[in-house]
This record gives sequence, C-alpha cells and structure tokens, in this order.
Amino acid sequence: MQLENTCTTHGKKARKLTVSIANNQETINAAQALRYKVFVEEMGAQLPSKLSGLDRDLFDDYCDHLVAHDESSGEVVGTYRILPPHQARKVGSYYSDTEFDLTRLQHIRPQLVELGRSCVHPKYRNGATITLLWAGIAKYMAENNYQYMIGCASVSLIDNAHTAINLYSQIANTSLAPIEWRVFPRMPLPIPNQHHTKPVEVPALIKGYLRAGAMICGEPAWDPAFNTADFLMLLPTKQLSERYAQHFFTNK
Repeated sequence: MQLENTCTTHGKKARKLTVSIANNQETINAAQALRYKVFVEEMGAQLPSKLSGLDRDLFDDYCDHLVAHDESSGEVVGTYRILPPHQARKVGSYYSDTEFDLTRLQHIRPQLVELGRSCVHPKYRNGATITLLWAGIAKYMAENNYQYMIGCASVSLIDNAHTAINLYSQIANTSLAPIEWRVFPRMPLPIPNQHHTKPVEVPALIKGYLRAGAMICGEPAWDPAFNTADFLMLLPTKQLSERYAQHFFTNK
C-alpha cells in the first residue's frame, strides 16, 4: 500500500509525501524516534522504555506502523501505530485495555482495529499530512474489511485539567456512544472540587474524529506518564460521515 500527496511546510516549500506500512525495522525505528521527539522532548512524557531516543513498548512488535515519508529527504515525518484484532489476541489485549475497561466492546473485538501513538513532525503539521495519514488508515481498513476503529485521543493536563474536564462536558452532550459501547477508565481523571464549567476549544485531532463520525465512549482516563486525559474514541466505518467516506474510501 502506498499513497502520495504534496504539502507545504512552514517554510512554504512544497514537499511530496508518501504514506505506507513500514516493511523493515529501520523504518519502524525512525517512526519510534519521531514519537520520542514529539512525546518526550516536546511534550515531556515520562516513558518506561530503556531505549534512548526511541518510544517503544510491548505492543510495537505486534502492530503495523503507518508512516508518512518526505520523498526528498526520506525522513519519516508522520506516523500511526495500528493494532489489528488478530495481533491484539496474540499480545493479550489492546493498549486501550490498560487504560479502560472494554468489557462492553467484547462483541466487536473480531473487527476492532486500534489506532495509537499518532504524531507528526512540527514542520509538517498541516491538513495535507493528516489527510494523507487518514487516507492510509482508510485503505488499510478497507483492504482488510475491518469495521471498527478505536483509539485514545489525548488532551494535555498542563492547565490543571481545565480543558479536559470542560471538553468532556461539551462533547458528551452530542457525541457520547450508546450505553452498550460505553467504557470505564481504570484511573479516572481527578476533578478539582472547585470546578467551573466554561466553553473550551475542541483540539484539532478530536474535532477531526468527531467530524468523521466518531464517538467518545465515556469519561476520560488519566495517563500520568504523558500527563494527559485520554478520551477513548470509537468510529464504526458504517457510520463514517458521507463527506469523509467519499474523500477517503474512493479511488484509493
């Protein structure tokens, strides 16, 4: 699988990008190095990995790694980690199982793909790069006939959880999954006693998921290592909004 597109970086220079599933350890290492730069060096995450300069955990060996390359430099500039259901059975769980009780999703596990560890190099954070990565995910889902996607969308707690708490209040009114798909955080997000509800801006990643037709499956979990609130998002491909379906699932 390979897709391509052209995007403009912050320097206004057009770059040709391609997206594909990594087919060798060198490319996977490059994706893990990008994750380390973004999550550890940029965001300050405290990761347990002993491999300096790489973000790597026990799930990586069981995942397919979707990568976006800058064709002119060969650099990996974006990535998503994809855990298909047969590999989740081998490792014993999804990553999301470590943060949430997924009992109510048990019946869809045979068709459930988990997306995670998404990140993009700062110079390539634009609509074109994200669109290309999502086109790659759509092609992956279609080629393997998978019906459901889940993934944790993270919100920083640097503002004492103000954004995360208010965000849940906002989007739960319109985009909360039905009770039969509800999950429960293993480590709930601590909510201050003195909390005032105020409108907040929905982060771009979550906004994109919601526009595509995704739902949040319940209250967020607290991830101390990344200092984030994690919202579990569920997107049945049959509920993918018409605009997104036409964009991603045709002529790919």
